[in-house]
Amino acid sequence: MLPIERRQQILTWLEEEETLKVSDISERLGVSEMTVYRDIKPLVDEGRVQKTSNGIASSHELPLNGCSLCMKSIGTRHSVQLVKTSHRVEQTCCPHCGLLRFNDIRDEVVQILCRDFLTDATISAKTATFLIGAELNLNCCQPQVIAFGSLMHAEKFQTGFGGTLHTFEEAIHAISDTMQGHDCCHP
Repeated sequence: MLPIERRQQILTWLEEEETLKVSDISERLGVSEMTVYRDIKPLVDEGRVQKTSNGIASSHELPLNGCSLCMKSIGTRHSVQLVKTSHRVEQTCCPHCGLLRFNDIRDEVVQILCRDFLTDATISAKTATFLIGAELNLNCCQPQVIAFGSLMHAEKFQTGFGGTLHTFEEAIHAISDTMQGHDCCHP
């Protein structure tokens, strides 16, 4: 089978199944996993499929380079990744959108990751401390939410910039209450 034929077959399977593991594609096509990676690279580059943690998914449901909640462009510094049971990874532009999106699809999410504001380290959002409403303009969604891996760092930052500190679930409720059903990230 020619590469173009394999790519078409992969797209057909994706239409039916939405996600595929590279190992499964390799087995079905009778080719090596390296060949599968070479076959899917053009599909990823064209935006026809999206990489997942161990395979690919159809990309028709998610914005290619935008927040899955507000569609703003995504920078790496404040972005949040939601890893779903389908192995698809959704990204949001900031913790504000990440927490709201998680609340919308919590049964589909196996992990939610964000970046520590001070150290830029990847942390689990479920163990993070969130500062809401600090007097620091990050030019993102309102109410502004900043994630910290350390409660001590969050408290020190709060001393200088104000705002309120929340655990994961508390932050979800605080943002939801502030938004009061607004569709936009600006109440």
